[in-house]
Amino acid sequence: LFLDGSGAAELPIKFIPQYAGRYHCQILLKSSRDVRVYEIECVVNTDHAEAEIEFVTPAYQAVIQDIPINNMSNQDWKLQAILEGQGFYGPTLINVGLGETALYPLMFKPTAEC
Repeated sequence: LFLDGSGAAELPIKFIPQYAGRYHCQILLKSSRDVRVYEIECVVNTDHAEAEIEFVTPAYQAVIQDIPINNMSNQDWKLQAILEGQGFYGPTLINVGLGETALYPLMFKPTAEC
C-alpha cells in the first residue's frame, strides 16, 4: 500500500487467471480508526477461437462428431446453438454445469454429393 501526498492510497494488484470465468476477491484494509472491505469481481472471457471440422461420409449417411464444451466458470451455462448450412443437425439448447464438460453432438447427413 502506497500513500501519496494527497492522502490517496495506491494498492497494486496483479491478477493472472488460468481459465475463463468469474473471479471474486475481498480486500480487507484495517487501521486503528477504520476498517474497509473492498469487493472485486473480475470476469475473464476467452479469446475468439475458430475451429474447423471436416466430415467425410457417403451421401444419405450420417456422421456425428461430439464437440466438447468445457465450462470452467463459476456458474451453469445454458447455450443456444444456431446451425447454418444444409445437412447439419444438432440440439438447439445444451446445458453445461459449472466445472463440467458436455459433448455437443453435431450431425452431418448430406442428401447429395457435396
